[in-house]
Amino acid sequence: MAKFDIIAATGCPTGIAHTFMAKEALEKAAAERGLTIKVETHGQVGVENELTKSEIAGAKAVVVAADKDVQAERFAGKPMVSVGVSKALSVEAAGKLIDRALAAKGDSTVAAAADVEDEVEEKESIGHVIYKHLMNGVSHMLVFVVAGGVLTAVSFLWGITSFDSTAADYNSFAAMLKIIGGIAMNLMVPVLSAYIAESIGKRPALVPGFVAGMIAIQGLPVNAETGMIDAGGAGVGFGFLGGIVGGFLAGYVILLLEKVFAGLPKNLDGLKAIFLYPLFSTAIVGLVMLGISGPMAAINTAMMDFLKGLSASGAVVLGLAIGCMCAFDMGGPVNKAAYVTGTAMLTEALAAGVGTDTYNFGTNFMAAVSAACIVPPLITTFAVVVGKKYFSQEDHDAGVVNLILGCTHITEGAIPFMTKNIWPVMPIMMLGSSIASILTIMFNVHDPAPHGGFLVLPVVENGPLWVLAILIGAVVGGILFVAFKKYDFEKNQKAAPAAKPVEAPKAAAVEAPKAEAVDFVKVENVFVAEDFASRDEALSFVSNQAVKAGIASDADAVMNAFLARESEGTTGMMEGFAIPHAKSDAIAEAAVIVVKDESGVTGWDTMDGAPVNVAIALLIPGAQAGTTHLKILSKVAEALMDQDFRATVKGSTDAAEIAKTINARLV
Repeated sequence: MAKFDIIAATGCPTGIAHTFMAKEALEKAAAERGLTIKVETHGQVGVENELTKSEIAGAKAVVVAADKDVQAERFAGKPMVSVGVSKALSVEAAGKLIDRALAAKGDSTVAAAADVEDEVEEKESIGHVIYKHLMNGVSHMLVFVVAGGVLTAVSFLWGITSFDSTAADYNSFAAMLKIIGGIAMNLMVPVLSAYIAESIGKRPALVPGFVAGMIAIQGLPVNAETGMIDAGGAGVGFGFLGGIVGGFLAGYVILLLEKVFAGLPKNLDGLKAIFLYPLFSTAIVGLVMLGISGPMAAINTAMMDFLKGLSASGAVVLGLAIGCMCAFDMGGPVNKAAYVTGTAMLTEALAAGVGTDTYNFGTNFMAAVSAACIVPPLITTFAVVVGKKYFSQEDHDAGVVNLILGCTHITEGAIPFMTKNIWPVMPIMMLGSSIASILTIMFNVHDPAPHGGFLVLPVVENGPLWVLAILIGAVVGGILFVAFKKYDFEKNQKAAPAAKPVEAPKAAAVEAPKAEAVDFVKVENVFVAEDFASRDEALSFVSNQAVKAGIASDADAVMNAFLARESEGTTGMMEGFAIPHAKSDAIAEAAVIVVKDESGVTGWDTMDGAPVNVAIALLIPGAQAGTTHLKILSKVAEALMDQDFRATVKGSTDAAEIAKTINARLV
């Protein structure tokens, strides 16, 4: 059985994007440190790449990056760091988590390298524990909401009252769809409550959790005639807020009962699980939930009135609140708060029935939330297409994929763009989402489906106007994003050391071709055993090495020069070779840096589609762009036509031999 230095578990409430982004970041961070890692994911399809007991036992440390229950008790006794999934979405952040986990073992070398502000915390914060339990319930609930909401919305295609056998537009199939959808939607609160409880008290907490959820949607039954509690009477439900309260209550009641019954003989464990826990927990939780029914119903009503009050303040106020919340962390706690509120209001809207004020407000609110969630990925798509030269190839590819993610209501695709420049990208995303939300409310759009993006357009009232609102928000945000990237790109291009006399560059331009070829490729600038995850990572490495070697003064300016050249056309050749070249005033002297990656650098467009094993990077001062640059480039290109040259450079692991081979062709 394979052993791993680090094991990890990732999971987000929806299990769609954050889960796998964190997995990839952790794997890359571990590779950078020469560590082996196995990451278990808790996505919407379930647990994948599951950790075995022997793998857990053999690991040096554990990283848990999750906003849902991932059964962290399995790792008891192991050095461990546990944080929210949003803390592991970049390679840098994931690397810090790995360092912290290893530092927990008492490795003084690693501990010294960890940031002071990121000191190891053996215990999770109370806030994160509560949030994790809540999100475990939300993640299980959302699929019921989506399935039930979409089926209910589809039933409206036959007519708004097609489910009603007394109506003129009645259709039996539509009626069945609405029945199925309604059942799924009605399970929303019980499932939310049960899986919050399960996250706290494990399997025994499911029973009281489900009961608490059912009480939350039914309320305390009272006989209308006697005014007394009556099982045959009717109650006032208190919605998803009641489900949340009931879930936490059920979970912690189970923990309490475990302590109460801890003194019972071990051979009665079966009796506790099948009889004592469900009986006492259900009775306690049920009585408490019925007892707080009145206050909880009042709180639920007050919350709904507050949201309606925002609407009464105007579309701008409500739309701004929705847009900013949805784009603030794109799938994180704030985003989920807005989305879950939208789904709760939609549930009430569908229960109230078409044509009611509750229905109109709830479906309009849901349409605004959906619009705000769709916009951020579309902003990145617009930006990478319109401003392609200002983005890396990796960002361009991600932006194109975001077209699909955005159109299907998956906001998380925009996160990598925001994490690179939180300011001003986050405000740009929030502005674009707010514009879409405000226009959606003003256009009186109604969306009876809680998810699906443009896939549910057939059931959206005023659908074309909804699409228009989203496109306006995406275009405005995209234009601002491109403007920022253009400014940033040009600023880095202009970054250079102190200005030199005008005559000096001209002289250099004349003298440079006379330099000995051996001056270009130095042994210390040949790196033969590297491992790069992408083209941009390789170019970043070269840029930083250029500064360390005194060849250049600004790594960012060199990197931008490389990317600017790649945007004009790939420098990837054939048979594993690439000849990237950077021309910048930040480069002080002409030089060549060679990097080799035996496993191959993916994501670099090459003529034969093969990964790049050898990159011969040319660094040229801006003043020598038309002389030294063309001379070296042409000679390297000619050399690559020689099979013996390719075989020697690609096959050798001796830096001196590689430098000598290339210098010989630059004479």
